[in-house]
Amino acid sequence: MTSQLVFQLSGSCNNYPWGKKGKQSLAAQLCSQTPGTGFHIKDDEFYSEMWFGDYPDFPARKLDTGEPLAEVLQRNKEQLLGKKVIEKLGGQLPYLPKILSIAKALPLQLHPNKELAKKLHEKDPSNFTDPNHKPEIAVALSKFEVFAGFKPLEQIAPLFQLEPLRQFNPEQPDKWTDETLRTVTRNLLKSDFDTVKKVQTELAKIPRDKLGDAAYILDLLPRLQGQYGPEDAGSLVALLCMNFMVFNPGDAIWIPADGIHAYLSGDIVECMARSNNVLNTGFCPPGDRNNADLFVNTLTFKAHSRDDVYLPSQKSDKSKAGKTVVYKPPMSEFDMLKTDLSAGETEELTGSDGPGVMIVTSGNGVMHADGVRHQLKEGFIFFIAPGISIKLETQNGLQTHMAVV
Repeated sequence: MTSQLVFQLSGSCNNYPWGKKGKQSLAAQLCSQTPGTGFHIKDDEFYSEMWFGDYPDFPARKLDTGEPLAEVLQRNKEQLLGKKVIEKLGGQLPYLPKILSIAKALPLQLHPNKELAKKLHEKDPSNFTDPNHKPEIAVALSKFEVFAGFKPLEQIAPLFQLEPLRQFNPEQPDKWTDETLRTVTRNLLKSDFDTVKKVQTELAKIPRDKLGDAAYILDLLPRLQGQYGPEDAGSLVALLCMNFMVFNPGDAIWIPADGIHAYLSGDIVECMARSNNVLNTGFCPPGDRNNADLFVNTLTFKAHSRDDVYLPSQKSDKSKAGKTVVYKPPMSEFDMLKTDLSAGETEELTGSDGPGVMIVTSGNGVMHADGVRHQLKEGFIFFIAPGISIKLETQNGLQTHMAVV
């Protein structure tokens, strides 16, 4: 017996060069666990992401039929998406969940807000494939290193008093504002390769005690140069202007629309509003970079410290056994539920206003949902219709992450 309201999905893995290689990639490992897909890990291939939403670039598919998830949902919108999603969230899966396995820095990037996304989509639909914004969260599955948001201005300004860096802020104001930071970021990103290389060389020679709390820059600079060369201005923007943070499993961050960020290493569950729009200006080949002026003009300064991007977990009111936490970003499209069960434990989760997409990130067990018993194994992905409650059981331990409306 199969339920048409709860069904297993297969994800799609992609191969961006910042991904981890072969079996080192959790995205590839989880992708390979889904039965019947024919996906095999190649030792010399990079595996960066597994997508398991309905977005057309790398769509999830209904496992028993192979149909793209979007087609299944559009055939039965009322039951599978529900009234809230149809009336308020565009009548399609309003979020895009992924697993990322990161070996080196992703492009220095931001995701345009709705107003800009709409303009870019109309002007250049091949590169900006939808008119939506893309705020996102990332929940760490391993040690996770990230540049996200800007440091407080009082931490940035003294660095640009250092001799190699004064040229990027020629006015040297007594008090920095966000507009000073915008100007400095623009000057860094528009510098020619020779200037960037020379400045990075000089920066590497600055004594640690002169940098104080920013001495970590000297440790990270050679690492970034090894990944993208000494001519990439992304290294200067990230190291001098942005928060560098290291998270442990279960920690999460929130990136608002127009928020500058670059993930550096680790394995994460990522979820975002349903979009694939991005502006890149560093940590990527010059031909892949968007216009620096467009990027800098789009920047917002909502995130100006670690606390502005850290997203704490809370106890979930959907949980009956207290084994589930929720990450609630300040946006309407989704929350993320994380359930952790030890051997022999159970959990029940009440239904949601919209659809849920759940992935087993470790362990195994069973799920009872809509009168059907489903086997759960690491990497298995399930679609759960609105209003459907589920019960999870495990003999050996189980962890799941579920995006819900």
